[in-house]
Amino acid sequence: MNIQIYSHKKNFDVQKAERFFKERNIKFQSIDLKKHKLGKKELEIFIHSAGSIENLIDRSDKNINKHKVALLFSTSHMMDAILEDASCLRSPIVRNGMQITIGADEKIWQEWLKES
Repeated sequence: MNIQIYSHKKNFDVQKAERFFKERNIKFQSIDLKKHKLGKKELEIFIHSAGSIENLIDRSDKNINKHKVALLFSTSHMMDAILEDASCLRSPIVRNGMQITIGADEKIWQEWLKES
C-alpha cells in the first residue's frame, strides 16, 4: 500500500486522514500542494476518479472567487489554472496507486486495507 495524502491546508478532514493511517501503522506520504506542483497526469487521475474537474474544486472555500479557476468553464483551462495553483482543490485527496478519495472517506480506506 502506497498512500499519499495531498493537501494545501490543515483541516479536520486532513487530520482525520492522517490519524486513520497512523492508528493502523500505515506509512503515508504527506504532499503539501503549496510546495508540490501537481503534474498533468496526476491531475488527470484525480479528475477521472472524482468524475469531473468540478468535483475536485472546493466551492465552500471563501477564497475560491479569488482563484482563476472560478472564472473558467472549459476543463482544459481549469486544468491549466489548477496546475498553476492547486489551492482551489478540496482537501485531502488521498491516493492509493490509481485509487483516489476526495475528502475523508474511511469506508473506502477500510476497503483498501482489506485488499492489501
